[in-house]
Amino acid sequence: MKNKKKIVIANWKMNLSLKESLALTGQIKKKISRLNLVDKQAILCPDFLAITEISKILKKSKITLGAQDVFYEGKGAFTGQVSPKNLQTTGCQYVIVGHSEKRALGEDYQTINKKAKAVIAEKMIPIICVGETLAERKKGQSDKVVANQIKQATVSLGKKGKFLLAYEPIWSISTSGSGQVIDSQEAARMFAVIKKVLSSRFINYLLIYGGSVSPKTIADFSKIEDVSGVLVGGASLKADSFIQLLKNA
Repeated sequence: MKNKKKIVIANWKMNLSLKESLALTGQIKKKISRLNLVDKQAILCPDFLAITEISKILKKSKITLGAQDVFYEGKGAFTGQVSPKNLQTTGCQYVIVGHSEKRALGEDYQTINKKAKAVIAEKMIPIICVGETLAERKKGQSDKVVANQIKQATVSLGKKGKFLLAYEPIWSISTSGSGQVIDSQEAARMFAVIKKVLSSRFINYLLIYGGSVSPKTIADFSKIEDVSGVLVGGASLKADSFIQLLKNA
């Protein structure tokens, strides 16, 4: 999948109230409208409660709507779940699946694969997350673990199925508590491993980095060959910080 724009995806997680989410969306929209960011793409992923109202704010804007998760069934007795179809009707175009925080709660890659296929079936684009733990890295298993995650997550997606593959080394995420940050050289090596796994099987994918990205570090990751953007958590929670991310990407 060819993409000339650098993508910055804001994952707000469960950090904002509905009022705060709407206010932040309005602030970001206003600031972006004043800038000539033709080579950048902003994607906002609020929680489910805010999606419908944020979709209204984003109409006729340069910002794309995404979701933090989804269920793989279209309808049924699935209390608390949100279907791909319902997300698609709100104007949602991207959906994060398999985030490390969901995997920490027990989500496996068989489920992640089902979600990715369900998202693609509704003409949306899944943002599939992979990444190793600190224990796996210390054992020298990073390459093998990530390659296996990719293979499981992409089963039967179809060679032309569009998706984003986000590499988020769990040990390098600020909430992991490891205190370690991956350097751009090692990130580049991991992306070479990822590309090798994907290139023989798919043609419509983009590579994204996620893990303690800040306005200061984003340029280093954006410059990595074949990396089309970043998935950002904490640094996307303030309008000025998010705009700086877009400028520096």
